[in-house]
Amino acid sequence: MPADPADPAAPTPTDDSPAGLEPGLHASVLDRLGQEIVSGTVPVGSVVRIDQLDERFGVSRSVVREAVRVLSSMGLVETRRRLGVRVRPRSQWNVFDPRVIRWRLDGPDREDQLVSLGELRRGFEPVAAELAADRATPEQCGAMAAAVMQMTVHAKSGDLVAYLEADKDFHRTMLEASGNEMLAALATVVSEVLAGRTHHDLMPRTPNPTAIRLHGDVAQAIGSGDGRAASAAMASIIDEASAAVRLAKDTGHSA
Repeated sequence: MPADPADPAAPTPTDDSPAGLEPGLHASVLDRLGQEIVSGTVPVGSVVRIDQLDERFGVSRSVVREAVRVLSSMGLVETRRRLGVRVRPRSQWNVFDPRVIRWRLDGPDREDQLVSLGELRRGFEPVAAELAADRATPEQCGAMAAAVMQMTVHAKSGDLVAYLEADKDFHRTMLEASGNEMLAALATVVSEVLAGRTHHDLMPRTPNPTAIRLHGDVAQAIGSGDGRAASAAMASIIDEASAAVRLAKDTGHSA
């Protein structure tokens, strides 16, 4: 079944399912196995057999093998002849894969993962904002300004799903405006962070006006070519979000 693009928890569409396999079935097995591995339900070093998995999930062996192939491409498992599928150490996981991020955000160490991702964002989004001040096109500047307007509208209406989409549009456009393809590729990481906060009720029920204002500051600084101001405002956005996550972690309540 196709993912609902309005659902912040909907899986990112992929082409990992080859012809002849039921995409929904493949995605279901992949998600269940992936979540169990990253949550520790199936611990590092443990070994499972393909024939046990197809019996457990009630699917064909080809579906299980394809799910294992994708998990292997993420570094989560390795297959050993005559042994089975072994869960690899966390140090070998592709922690930048959007699906791995999503599974970890669905697990028990959600807040720790969000804090870690916030620290990562602190390292590249302010840099991207500074570059965008020199490289953004008029169309990109307009798109960022429009995204801020949409965030303002949806914050007032309380539509967090629509707010999320506008927020994702802003960050994706800003990263693309950096003119650096490596930074632009990290837009999927940022999108998973934003979606994870919304899906797991780690966003304020009413978005923080300060956060919206800071997005506007970034857009304005980029539009005026002020790289230093753009970088500082972007850093403040990430600091505000990280503080909200830490507060939610410490209090056990939504930010």
